[in-house]
Amino acid sequence: MKKLMSYLFVGIVGGSFTLAINHFFLSKSNHQSLQYNPYSAPIQLTNYSASGSVIPDFVESAEKSVNSVVHIKTLVENKNNLSYDPFQDWFFGGRQRQPNLMQGSGSGVIISQDGYIVTNNHVVNGATKIEVILNDKRSYIANVIGTDPSTDLALLKVKESDLPYINYGNSDAVKIGEWVLAVGNPFNLNSTVTAGIISAKGRNINILDQQQGGLIAPIESFLQTDAAVNPGNSGGALVNTSGDLVGINTAIASNNGSYQGYSFAIPVNIVRKVVSDLIEFGTVQRAFIGLSIRDIDAKFADEKNIKQLKGVYINGLTENGAGEAAGIKIGDVVTKIENVQVKSTSELLEQIGKFRPSDKINVTVIRNEKELNLPVVLKNKENSLGIIKKPEIHRTSINSLGAEFEELSTEDLAKLKISSGVKIAKVEPGKLANAGIKEGFVITSIDKKKINSVKDVQANLENKTGGVLIEGIYPNGMRAYYGFGL
Repeated sequence: MKKLMSYLFVGIVGGSFTLAINHFFLSKSNHQSLQYNPYSAPIQLTNYSASGSVIPDFVESAEKSVNSVVHIKTLVENKNNLSYDPFQDWFFGGRQRQPNLMQGSGSGVIISQDGYIVTNNHVVNGATKIEVILNDKRSYIANVIGTDPSTDLALLKVKESDLPYINYGNSDAVKIGEWVLAVGNPFNLNSTVTAGIISAKGRNINILDQQQGGLIAPIESFLQTDAAVNPGNSGGALVNTSGDLVGINTAIASNNGSYQGYSFAIPVNIVRKVVSDLIEFGTVQRAFIGLSIRDIDAKFADEKNIKQLKGVYINGLTENGAGEAAGIKIGDVVTKIENVQVKSTSELLEQIGKFRPSDKINVTVIRNEKELNLPVVLKNKENSLGIIKKPEIHRTSINSLGAEFEELSTEDLAKLKISSGVKIAKVEPGKLANAGIKEGFVITSIDKKKINSVKDVQANLENKTGGVLIEGIYPNGMRAYYGFGL
């Protein structure tokens, strides 16, 4: 019996020892496989951060912005029943043709609780009625406070208080690769949110230069994104992940009129300046630095012996302009405006566009491979200091004409290379519209008599009967002649 018990004890101890040894080596083997076997290591994205997820959460940003973006519906008189305007059809939401009126749609952004709304100028241009529909389906008729064709912006106002609005962000601080949301009403689908990244900054796509007949050069320095934007998104919000406004969606690059991966937004720093001017002065206070500029590429840099491919080259100066007065010279290369780097003409125009006439700014230039900081006092479009007053609009006492007229500045006359004239600021149903005259046309003579002022227009037409011959010029330089009867 004792012998049997001893065998049993030895067996238990031996088995336990064997199990312990086996567990030790198995654990060591498993430990080594986790540590050294590359196939068992967890897969990790290269941009993974332990402090946050790879894709940001857009929920809060969408919630903060969607109620501040409105749907805009317009009625526009159809003055050219047979015409086709791709700018309107692509970016405006598609206008539905009717015998006398066209219906359009777009988007807008509430920027203050008391009813100011910013949108694109092309969304409301020529509209006889503008309806604003909020995300909660409340509807208002909006008035146009002012427009700026040179940036394609317009400011509307509705009579309401305590509205949800979007806070301004800082478009200068936006980074390429940063996530953004586009909020708008594509294809009349209310409150649509799409996501993408900032693909580029300072893009000039020459769309305003092609579509707007203004006498002032447009500012195009768009934020390019790959957030899906389609017809009807125009005037909507581009917001960052904090829900702050960084741009106003304006255009798409497309071969078929629908989104193909490229969309463009006006930087919010330009929007803020234009809105402030329209509210305070009724017209935009454009500042001018008085420089003729061009971009620098490798070939041009080699021709001019420029060492670094950065900045904007100065190839001309306006006589007595702001740049000349500050000591800027032909051949200088502008690299910074107020410590903000500029790498293209569009970026330089964007930065200057944030200021008003008489503002003093610091301009950094490279001259003879040395960096100079020059203080520049910006001027207005008439090459003088001070604020430009809102042009007076005169409505003729001849109701059958259906037009409003505006006096021209000396700079406007110089750009058109004419000595006198009166601009048609607005055309409504009447004799001028029936004759085919468009808004922006400058009347230089009536029945071969020179026109210097609105009073001249009235004096020549007020008691006129029979045929009338009007001669003039459009802002693009095209001269035209119109005849009609009174």
